Amino acid sequence: MLLDFFYALRHAGLPVSTPEYLTLLQALQRGVAGPQKTMQKMAAELDGQAAAATKTIAKNTSVAGDEVDDYGLSLDDFYYLARLILIKDEKHYDKFNRAFGAFFYGLESLPDLQRALPEEWLRKNLEKVLSPEERAQLQALGWDELMKTLAERLREQQERHEGGNKWIGTGGTSPFGAYGHNPAGVRIGQDKGRNRTAVKVWDQRTYADYDENSALTSRQMQLALRRLRQFARQGAATELDLPQTIERTAANAGWLDIHMVPERHNQVKVLLLMDVGGTMDEHVHRVAELFSAAKTAFKHLEFFYFHNCVYDYVWKHNQRRHSERTSTWDVLHKYNRDYKLIFVGDATMSPYEILQAGGSVEYMNEEPGAAWLQRLCEHFSHHVWINPEPQGVWQYRQSIALVQDLMQGRMYPLTLQGLEEAIRNL
Repeated sequence: MLLDFFYALRHAGLPVSTPEYLTLLQALQRGVAGPQKTMQKMAAELDGQAAAATKTIAKNTSVAGDEVDDYGLSLDDFYYLARLILIKDEKHYDKFNRAFGAFFYGLESLPDLQRALPEEWLRKNLEKVLSPEERAQLQALGWDELMKTLAERLREQQERHEGGNKWIGTGGTSPFGAYGHNPAGVRIGQDKGRNRTAVKVWDQRTYADYDENSALTSRQMQLALRRLRQFARQGAATELDLPQTIERTAANAGWLDIHMVPERHNQVKVLLLMDVGGTMDEHVHRVAELFSAAKTAFKHLEFFYFHNCVYDYVWKHNQRRHSERTSTWDVLHKYNRDYKLIFVGDATMSPYEILQAGGSVEYMNEEPGAAWLQRLCEHFSHHVWINPEPQGVWQYRQSIALVQDLMQGRMYPLTLQGLEEAIRNL
């Protein structure tokens, strides 16, 4: 069954390879997880034929746990061992959880609970108190009907509900939601159990699937930005170079010869220019998360703000933007060409703000924004534009098309896939 499990993961779209599968078998053979004696017993069977390996986990999904216990290896132990060896990226954890559950527990019938419900739908405003007679009148749905109905509600519901008996909500008798009463429901958005009647807890999965086209969280941004890091050793030799010390000591017939090296530091330099105000107000939270992730990921980070398009000055503090400005010429002269330039903005503005002198909505700029964008892109050869607007609307915004041309197509959406492509370009 281990081989079947491997193919089940591949079928679920997980990038697991044959060498990783063989590493898992080797880990079982060496008793990496669970009692050593029972693991060796499992390994002996694994070294036989594939059919014998099925006994190491389960004869079928309905008795998987019992069979694993016979060998002293719990299913939880195997889960963590398999995830450690087979899954190399956090974004695949949730997909692995669902594939593992489907294979060992027969959870194939679960609907796709990927939709992120608004927090306000599940906020506790009231709690209904039912009498024992009223509770006795509540009807419990069967498992199949419960899952089918939940999938329907996820497709159909468009607003918050409270105190009802049908929709996903709070304080009612619906099978779905939080802080309500139902003899067999799906608990969604509740911090802990109350009546202990839920047959399924939506929030029990630790990891949400990282949709490559969904908006990013600060954690996902940090992981994506790490791809841009480049380490180098500079400065005083303060760190022990163990491989070189061993090599030189061996060459000196055992006489200790200690070698030191400078500490490794991330040498990537990033210049972040962020659009603020106007149409960017609705993207403030996501851009703030990107800014926070960038400050965490890069030691050498410089940042400035602009509004709609970059002109002859930028600023550090929005509250003092009119009194404390930095000339864009000074930015070009101060920061070397080895900086990676990242624009963050929705590029949504009047085309005159890009193409026309005096086109700025705030003051009479002597040169059009396009001239400054070209100067910046020519000076910083590694540059990209991150756009928080959904990519589907880009084709309907003339200003976005203009900025894309000026950036030579290096505009990417603020999604996991978009950010990874931008970092790869840099």
